[in-house]
Amino acid sequence: MSDAYIQAHTRSLEDPDGYWGEIAEDIVWTKKWDKVLDSSNPPFYRWFAGGELNTCFNALDRHVEEGRGEQAALIYDSPVTDTVRTYSYSQLRDETAKFAGVLASHGVAKGDRVIVYMPMIPEAAIAMLACARLGAVHSVVFGGFAANELAVRINDAKPKAIVSASCGLEAGRVIEYMPLLNEAINIATHKPDACVILQREQAVADLTDGRDVDWAEAMTTAEPHDCVPVAATDPLYILYTSGTTGEPKGVVRDNGGHAVALKWTMKTVYNIEPGDVYWAASDVGWVVGHSYIVYAPLLNGNTTILFEGKPVGTPDAGAFWRVISDHKVKVMFTAPTAFRAIKREDPDAELMKQYDLSAFEMLFLAGERTDPDTLHWAEDNLGVPVIDHWWQTETGWSIATNCMGLHAYPVKPGSPTKAAPGWDVQVLDDAANPVKAGDIGAICCKLPLPPGTLPSLWNADDRYKQAYLEEFPGFYKTADAGYIDEEGYLYIMARTDDIINVAGHRLSTGGMEEVLAAHADVAECAVLGVADDLKGQLPVGFLVLKAGVDRDHAEIVTEVVQMVRDKIGPVAAFKQAAVVARLPKTRSGKILRGTIQKIADNVEYKMPATIDDPTVLDEIEVALESLGLASKRGG
Repeated sequence: MSDAYIQAHTRSLEDPDGYWGEIAEDIVWTKKWDKVLDSSNPPFYRWFAGGELNTCFNALDRHVEEGRGEQAALIYDSPVTDTVRTYSYSQLRDETAKFAGVLASHGVAKGDRVIVYMPMIPEAAIAMLACARLGAVHSVVFGGFAANELAVRINDAKPKAIVSASCGLEAGRVIEYMPLLNEAINIATHKPDACVILQREQAVADLTDGRDVDWAEAMTTAEPHDCVPVAATDPLYILYTSGTTGEPKGVVRDNGGHAVALKWTMKTVYNIEPGDVYWAASDVGWVVGHSYIVYAPLLNGNTTILFEGKPVGTPDAGAFWRVISDHKVKVMFTAPTAFRAIKREDPDAELMKQYDLSAFEMLFLAGERTDPDTLHWAEDNLGVPVIDHWWQTETGWSIATNCMGLHAYPVKPGSPTKAAPGWDVQVLDDAANPVKAGDIGAICCKLPLPPGTLPSLWNADDRYKQAYLEEFPGFYKTADAGYIDEEGYLYIMARTDDIINVAGHRLSTGGMEEVLAAHADVAECAVLGVADDLKGQLPVGFLVLKAGVDRDHAEIVTEVVQMVRDKIGPVAAFKQAAVVARLPKTRSGKILRGTIQKIADNVEYKMPATIDDPTVLDEIEVALESLGLASKRGG
């Protein structure tokens, strides 16, 4: 007898119309679809063609009408301002309807774009939902993003309006947004008609007459706006992929497929029931924030946590445990890098013991590969299932996961388990042929992709095909490399450009990182391939040590070199590593391996737009020079 996961996965591929059609009945439609899957214009597949709905209605109004009005919809928890504020479904609906009225009064209508440039505050979610209410298309840009990068996004999205705040806050510092916003608008060729600005007391901004609107003042006179039905195939939002340089790559999300898939994932993937408290510790500037802070929990009638803080430093490495305890969080979703930061500061999890985590049932990790050492540390200290799952900005939800609402499979360290229902995941060689079990290749997904994934890029259909579809005809190229084992478990080993070629041997930097991370003194690490005249490429490691480690760095490097030799073999040619204080990362916590590699290879590079702290690159350059590797800073 096959389990519920096998039944769901098999049916989703053999009968996608029947499978997703039944699931779509859980969404409120103003007009039912004509066809579940419209495959008349491949590779541009469309879900629920002919259907009409409103995403905001499904996220807020329906729950009020169905009796959840007094339930907490969103809890804002901000250790940086010492604030906790709870919005019921009724309150969140009313605030959203009024702000939709503010936008409408400044000309925003169905199909218009609105850029949301906000910190992690409730008003960011309200602005997103208000756009959805009007049928407008929001494009959230991470608060504090550089002015020139914001300008590129303004030119591409051509927003009718921009919603922002006077400042963002991090531990110990205030980041003023208005100088960045003003500069971006000055640089951009497209000019918004209006900017709605939320004034925060930590830094009150000067507003520009005739352009800027004070959020609080506008809300006092705003008329609530009803939900505007849109086509299922109409865009809900545009999200520019992290690391975009030059011409932006705007991932489009539709309304219908997105609502259907996201609501369904809450039970299927996370085993969350309506009314449960769910926390995605991310940012609304990233896809995780879109999918699992704002839309999926609210579509499912959950209480979602919006956290303005960090895993360490607000005030300490017990911040996550305090939030889980205070708000009785049942399931949490965050990035492995957050847990590596906590583990580094509090390796014995002493702070965890100060909090009541009895309501906590499961931890999900995504964003980077979950190394086995971090997985085991979390499992051992939390005493709950720790589930790695894998997805991308483009996909909007899990490609591969342990579907805890269908069938809980045994966890295999280093694997996000199996392809989720709707996904036909295959590992291909360079000629687009499937490789045998256990062999590394390019991970690709057979078309059509399931609901909720990108139908195209914003105003760039040709680029969509070129970037994702041309290299492996009939497949979506994930640009990740890995393998599937004999039991069907998927392993994501690296980005395809992180598979290095050492004297003709294809090796995974991710596999080497697993070995380094297992060292008792290592908190986190990165391995990348640098150019070598003799062997083509050679691996180089960077180690960040746990707090309190006071050993000779050369000894630790010798030990990890021997560990790689023991675990992977001499073929890895792993002989060089440096201890560094920190690794360069994006604001979402992804290590910028490609940038390190360019510095090591003496290649010009552009400062990544999403880098959290550019000064880290100076430290990396010093480390590379200590290893005798050439470097040259880029523009």
